[in-house]
Amino acid sequence: YSFFLFLFIVIIPTLEDHIAEYDDFWKARELEAIENLDKAYHSNPEEAESKKGPCEVSNHVDSCRRCDRDWEKNRKKLADCAPGFAHGTTGGKDGEFYVVTDPIHNGTGPKPGALRHAVTQTGPLWITFKGSMTIKLQQKLIVTSDKTIDARGANVEICNGVGITIQFVKNLSIHGLQIHHIIPTNGGKIKNDEIHHGLRGDSDGDGVSLFGASNVWLDHLSLHHCTDGLIDVVQGSIAFTISNCYFTDHNDVMLFGSSDPYNADKKMQVTIALNHFGNGLVERMPNTSNPTIISQGNRYSAPGTFGAKDVTCSGLLKLAQWKNWN
Repeated sequence: YSFFLFLFIVIIPTLEDHIAEYDDFWKARELEAIENLDKAYHSNPEEAESKKGPCEVSNHVDSCRRCDRDWEKNRKKLADCAPGFAHGTTGGKDGEFYVVTDPIHNGTGPKPGALRHAVTQTGPLWITFKGSMTIKLQQKLIVTSDKTIDARGANVEICNGVGITIQFVKNLSIHGLQIHHIIPTNGGKIKNDEIHHGLRGDSDGDGVSLFGASNVWLDHLSLHHCTDGLIDVVQGSIAFTISNCYFTDHNDVMLFGSSDPYNADKKMQVTIALNHFGNGLVERMPNTSNPTIISQGNRYSAPGTFGAKDVTCSGLLKLAQWKNWN
């Protein structure tokens, strides 16, 4: 705890990621996040395991739950399947089901049935969708702890607006969303949880942004055409897994860690498994600063240029800095 507390206090001006009014609500949530980050750290990364399923499925992550033909009646079985560093992430398993019925977005006063109303509720929730829908977010979607967003069985697109922000929270899983054409927008007052509204700064066009978050599983997402990064993970986020996702048509795909001097990112741990890095990608697959990464079974469709096929790039570093890279 003291390790993270020191680091967060020293660089507190950089922790306000687009929060225009850093009030007591966000200060309290930050301190809670510090404790969660330390608890989620794996001192032995090799011990981060996923539960293997009972039947033969070529995708070992999906084998945990795809053998069940009645999966729609047993959706919460998914909560036992988080692989890699996110193992043990249960999301909204201990909560009730919440069905999203309304695609209309309202940043400050979302009505029951809207996605923002669901993700800002207190306590665990398992969030599903009544049917296929397109959601255009005018402001960042701030997701609170202990939530599962489960879009399996529906075609749910978040597009032509703002993306998803996971900040100073824990125990989240997101499955089956299509996130694309995310654009920068002006800031404003939005609902952050069930009782708090606060001012946010301008958004920069990330598809999914993790900031000081722990125990997060992103699975079977499709991401493309975001103005900034498809997935950005910064400020000491830890214990997260990105699996079975499909990335296309973008320049800066993933960022893990905001800068080398930020020491809290040295404890960042991420599993990247069974993703497809498809056509139209340029760089950052991923770009990292300090974290521990377990990468397994990913597939890349690289351009024909030789430089684009480099697995590691030493850039402007000296030989002594990169000669022992694996």
